[in-house]
Amino acid sequence: MRLLNQIHGRGTERIRQEYPAVDVVEVPVEGDVDPDITGDALVALTLSTNLDQLVPRVRWVHSFSTGVDSLPEAAFKAEVLTCSRGAGAVPISEYVLAAMLAFEKRIPDIWLHDVPEHWNFADLGGLSGRTVGLIGLGGIGEAVARRALAFDMEVTAFRRRDLPSSVPEVRIVTSLEGVLSVADHLVVAAPYTPRTHHMLDASAFAAVRPGVHLVNIARGGLIDQDALRAALDDERVAMATLDTVDPEPLPAGHWMYSHPKVRVTPHISWASPEGARKIFDLFLENLGRYVRGESLEGIVDKDERY
Repeated sequence: MRLLNQIHGRGTERIRQEYPAVDVVEVPVEGDVDPDITGDALVALTLSTNLDQLVPRVRWVHSFSTGVDSLPEAAFKAEVLTCSRGAGAVPISEYVLAAMLAFEKRIPDIWLHDVPEHWNFADLGGLSGRTVGLIGLGGIGEAVARRALAFDMEVTAFRRRDLPSSVPEVRIVTSLEGVLSVADHLVVAAPYTPRTHHMLDASAFAAVRPGVHLVNIARGGLIDQDALRAALDDERVAMATLDTVDPEPLPAGHWMYSHPKVRVTPHISWASPEGARKIFDLFLENLGRYVRGESLEGIVDKDERY
C-alpha cells in the first residue's frame, strides 16, 4: 500500500514506525504535485490548496479535520472519504462548560482591580437547574450532555434524524423551535452543510428564550451574524461565546471584537495536551483497518456532507 501524506516530519516517522509495510510518500500542502506520484490513500490537511490534484490519484481520502466543509468538491468524489470525527469531543465539551460557567459566574467581570462597592455579595447565576439546548447530538454534543448532566442541568437536543440518544437523560426534539424555546444555554454543535447554512437566522432568534447564552463551537456559517447582532442589541441573546465565526479570521475592526456581549476565541476549543495525538491516533487506527481490509471509522456521507 502507498500512502500520500501531508502530515510531514514526525507524522511520517510515526506512520512508518506503526506500519513499516506501508510506503509513505510526503506530498506538498500547496503547489503542483509531480504527476507521476500516485497512491492508494491520502491523509489530507483541510487547508491544503492542491487537493484537486491529489484526490483523483487515490481511493481513500482521510481529512485530518472533523469538519469537511472546507474541502474542495473533488474530495467528495473520492471512493471513500473519512474525517477525524470525535477526536476533539472532550476538549471542546470542556470549553463549552467553561463558557457556560463564565457566563453564569460573570467571569472575568468579577475579578477585582480596586476596592469593590460591595464585599461578600454578588448577583451570580449557576448551572444547576438550567437547561442546555444542543443543536446537534454527535460526539461533541454527547460529550457536552454528559458534563452538563454532572452539573444537574437539564439537557434538550435537536436532532434532525430520528435517532435515539446514547445518553438516556437527554430529551430529544425533532424541531429547531423545540430546543430554541427552552434553552438557557444554546450550544451549536451541528455540521455545517448547504442545508444548515444560517440555520440560526432572524426567525430562529425570534424564537429563543429571552436572555439565552449562545455558544458556537461548530462553524460560523451556521449563524446569520447580522441577525445575531440584532438579537444581542435587543437583549433576546444575553451573550454569545463564539469559537467559530464567518469569516475566519475576522478582519480588523469587525464589530464582534468590540461588542460588549460577544466573546470570540480563535477556533481553539479543540486544543488540549492530547489533542493532536488523539487526531493522529484516530487516523492510525483507520489506516490499520484499511490495511487489514476492515470497515473504516468516520466515513463522511458525501450527500449530507458530514
